[in-house]
Amino acid sequence: MGLLLLFNGFFMLAASGVSLYFDDGAVFGITQASVFTIITGLIVFAVTKNHKKEIKKREGYIIVTFGWLIMAFSGTLPYVFTGAIPSFTNAFFETMSGYTTTGATILNEIEILPESILFWRSLTHWLGGMGIIVLAIAILPLLGIGGMQLFAAEAPGPSSDKLHPRITDTAKRLWLIYFGYTLIETVLLNLAGMSLFDAINHSMSTLSTGGFSTKNASIGHWNDNPMIQYIIIFFMFIAGTNFVLSYFAFKGRISRIFRDEEFKLYTTFILVFSALVMLITYFQADWSISTLEHNMAYGELENSIRHSLFQVLAIVTTTGFVTADYTLWTPFLTMFFFGLMFLGGSAGSTSGGMKIVRHLITIKNGILEFKRSFHSNAILPVRYNQRAIPQSIVFNILAFFILYILMFIIGVAVFSFLGLDFMTALGGAASSLGNVGPALGNLGPVNSYDALPGLAKWWATFLMLVGRLELFTVLILLTPFFWRNR
Repeated sequence: MGLLLLFNGFFMLAASGVSLYFDDGAVFGITQASVFTIITGLIVFAVTKNHKKEIKKREGYIIVTFGWLIMAFSGTLPYVFTGAIPSFTNAFFETMSGYTTTGATILNEIEILPESILFWRSLTHWLGGMGIIVLAIAILPLLGIGGMQLFAAEAPGPSSDKLHPRITDTAKRLWLIYFGYTLIETVLLNLAGMSLFDAINHSMSTLSTGGFSTKNASIGHWNDNPMIQYIIIFFMFIAGTNFVLSYFAFKGRISRIFRDEEFKLYTTFILVFSALVMLITYFQADWSISTLEHNMAYGELENSIRHSLFQVLAIVTTTGFVTADYTLWTPFLTMFFFGLMFLGGSAGSTSGGMKIVRHLITIKNGILEFKRSFHSNAILPVRYNQRAIPQSIVFNILAFFILYILMFIIGVAVFSFLGLDFMTALGGAASSLGNVGPALGNLGPVNSYDALPGLAKWWATFLMLVGRLELFTVLILLTPFFWRNR
């Protein structure tokens, strides 16, 4: 915890540097936040440095969950100390939304904020996104979280076919890939017409599948510059794939990518769903009633293709960027995008949601159940990438689905109890749990979460954390047996 606080505090100093460069008046508040965080981290580190460093499963769960919480609590300080978000509830919501790469915001006027605060918002995305990658590939398989074990053959764990034998070396390689992608996208966006500052911020938000923007209209601000949107589309697709596949691509093992069942299904979903949305928007949707800036003319083919591909990727990868208000297209597409919130990107990516691989394994297991009903004595294992999957992992995935749907139902019930209408409660629960960002009703793509009651904001942050850390990691801490001495 102390090291995480030091880590967070030093990144706040980077935001202080941005404040100095732009002279935006926030340097004192951010520096205060940084110093306070660093001193607290040093104290915690000094007090606990002589304790045993052995980490077992129980400590692993605690470190993952409380690590995210301590990053979120300390991450609120730049907002509070600068007065950019004076309410602690709002500041905590914004910070948790940042680190969990949800992208939901309580801010209504983003463009009036100091540049350093905008940079800090995007930086929380970037740090949280990479944290998820390292967590998913290096930590969760060791804790026995089934969904993450599915690609443990390419990650550190009990397999001979590892990405690298040491977790620290794995993390370094992943950081390098992640940083490299961010740098490349920044350069391309800048060349396409974005300012360097906007390019840096949007690159951090894209690779983390976060969704925070420096503009009130999100990526709709650049609707008159298709090249910018196509660049973001490409990197959203990359960010939604398993980062281990990127490692193999850079090693020249391209065939591994196209043999990966999850990647093939992920790509197929994106293409098919985008084509469906494109056909509907081209022939039916009325673009003229969209409230975003720089709207394009209704019925243009390229316009329909671009916006359809963009919005499908933004929801499936849980990036949450917006180029148009999809809730105004057709009632069918409103519910269609609501359904996409439950899909998610690939395991081992920065995206949230259920993940494609879980859907794939569940479908395969369902098909095999039909065969088992006719051949009760046959041994029919579920196979993924030509490998038989242990039954324990299949059970884990089925349990995950049940728990996810149960958490969604509870989420809707609590939001409704706190005064939200049904459509808003439905969208808010699905979006928060899936770390999507834009939702339905009063929380649609062009609305903020500011109107939520205070308790509803805290509930939303809990759902964000639970969804981001794969449910079991957080919820197991709420069980009595976890805390019993053994």
